[in-house]
Amino acid sequence: MINRLLATLLLTVLPVTLMAQTPAKVPDQPDTKTKVKVKAKVKTKTLTKSRIEIKSTAVQMASGIQAAEAALTLAELAIAERVYQGRLPCELGAFVTLTADASAPGYFDLQINKLKYRMFPVISSTGAIRLEDPHAGAVWLQLANKSMLMNQKLGKRLADDCMNPEQAIVAEAMINNPPPSLLDAPLAIAAPVDTAIK
Repeated sequence: MINRLLATLLLTVLPVTLMAQTPAKVPDQPDTKTKVKVKAKVKTKTLTKSRIEIKSTAVQMASGIQAAEAALTLAELAIAERVYQGRLPCELGAFVTLTADASAPGYFDLQINKLKYRMFPVISSTGAIRLEDPHAGAVWLQLANKSMLMNQKLGKRLADDCMNPEQAIVAEAMINNPPPSLLDAPLAIAAPVDTAIK
């Protein structure tokens, strides 16, 4: 019985004595550990938004650096020399501005409204001049009579019938003298005359 009484006394008195040995907190001075934790939490909350911005900027810069470091072949550089540059009027009153990047030969900066793309030439099987921005999914096609800007990721045209003066001349000539359609009947070819003597 005495053992139980002693055990109960120790269990109730011991925690009280241990609590009495810890220093009392002064309400005017918060604990330094708490202060550091509060600052750390505040910083992580404010850094979250800026980290997103930093990451976005870093990704854009990395893609620009990758594009600048990617060496173009001689065929791609030859395509780049044939690209029409400047401010090109398009249908519906839109304008596309296409400028060569002086620091990276063969690369172009294309802008339409507030959209900007970093383009480089790609060899096409049709012979059309093709510039691409693979990160944004943008494709610039330059034909003899017009140019167009498409977004492959969205699956739509962003600009059509963009023309510089040379393309406008070709487009007018095609209207005045249209090329034969692939669906038209082929022209009759005269049969060869056999002139051999029998």
